[in-house]
Amino acid sequence: MKQFISAAASLLFATSAYAALEERDLCASGSVNDGGNWYCQEVDAITYTGVGGAGSYNKVTNMDGTTGSCSSTPFGYSGTMSPLDEEVSLHFRGPLVLKQFAVYTPGSSSSKKTRRSHIARHAHAHGNAHAHAHEERAVGDMVTATINGQVVSWANEYTGAAATSPAAAAAAPAVTTAAAVAQNNVVAQSSSAAAPASSSVSESSSGSAGSWSRQAYYSASSGQADGLVFLNHNGGSGSGVFDYSFGNSLSYASTNGQQGAASPQVLEDCTLPSDAEVVIFSDQECSGDSCGYSRPGTVAHHGFGGSQKAFFFEFGMPDDGKSAASIYDPVNMPAIWMLNAQIPRTLQYGNAECSCWTSGCAEFDIFEVLAPGDKRAKSTLHGNINGGSSDYFARPTSGTIKAVLLMTEDNIHIKLLEDDYEFGSSLDAATVSEFCGSTDTQSNTVSLFALAS
Repeated sequence: MKQFISAAASLLFATSAYAALEERDLCASGSVNDGGNWYCQEVDAITYTGVGGAGSYNKVTNMDGTTGSCSSTPFGYSGTMSPLDEEVSLHFRGPLVLKQFAVYTPGSSSSKKTRRSHIARHAHAHGNAHAHAHEERAVGDMVTATINGQVVSWANEYTGAAATSPAAAAAAPAVTTAAAVAQNNVVAQSSSAAAPASSSVSESSSGSAGSWSRQAYYSASSGQADGLVFLNHNGGSGSGVFDYSFGNSLSYASTNGQQGAASPQVLEDCTLPSDAEVVIFSDQECSGDSCGYSRPGTVAHHGFGGSQKAFFFEFGMPDDGKSAASIYDPVNMPAIWMLNAQIPRTLQYGNAECSCWTSGCAEFDIFEVLAPGDKRAKSTLHGNINGGSSDYFARPTSGTIKAVLLMTEDNIHIKLLEDDYEFGSSLDAATVSEFCGSTDTQSNTVSLFALAS
């Protein structure tokens, strides 16, 4: 699903009903309109502020494979990162080389099984349990759990005496519970006259207060995949389903990312071609309604949830020299983007009523090349709040680069990293603070973009 915003420069965003630009980006230093897309300055970091808010979208509740129709119900949300605090999936379109990928969240990490190339690729089996094993935690340690399909984190206050409700913990960096939903009726910012049938509320505090733990990791060179799975859109080939109403569902991806597979495989050290898209979810399979509604028969896994999370990438976007036959043909236009995980679990490409995308459940384009062979990669937020910086990152056509996407409070930070940066087992508070603070002061290599509803 790649939908593009071709803004008539940053001033258009400033007057848009969906986004307002604080005049602190670098477009004052020069801009160019290239094929309907505006580009200002090459940067090493971009920060988006004012990302979250209150609103609603239409959550899909049924898909009829016979008629090709779908049903949905309004769903309200509120929070500093919402609706991107919900579970998300990460998408990679070629030509692209993915060398490393890692996911971090605040608090302690849970035990993960590691899959390695060849033998373990075929021997790995999944269970359907989603509960975390009980372990002794000290007061103040972070606790993370999945409750009713929502990832919940809170500071442990249990001392052996009466327990304090996670929703009531003052230091909780992220809370999404049924009690919180019941006590916070969100006013829907939607054209629908009907009130949302359900809602979610998230809260957060500074993510730099403590350490962050690695929840998932992939290394192409070692063939390691820990806490994640690779999927693609080849349902009906080995796994998933195909029908003439909705086309291919999600499937497990083959080792080269271009075909379907019957079971989870580890992406090999390869170059994805222009017509290939690989999707990364967590290795936790959906069970019952733990993920909400999913297309019947699809491969369904949990995404990466929480109002505070960080994604690290090592990747290259080689230029294969090809050009597109039409504007709808994404040839030689690599991209890395994030979707609300409900979108691919229902219908990413096809009937709009079968996806929550059009009603604003959120997409964030992280590194996206907007024209065949272009050497610039932009970022854009799609949802009830829309907008994107016209500053850009240089497309890594030769070799690879490392980058981090950090989501905390109501800010999204994208930052290029040094080549020798290591994706370790944890992030300390100083490192998180450095990522957050790297865009506080405007410079020629840092862009700040303020979003507003």
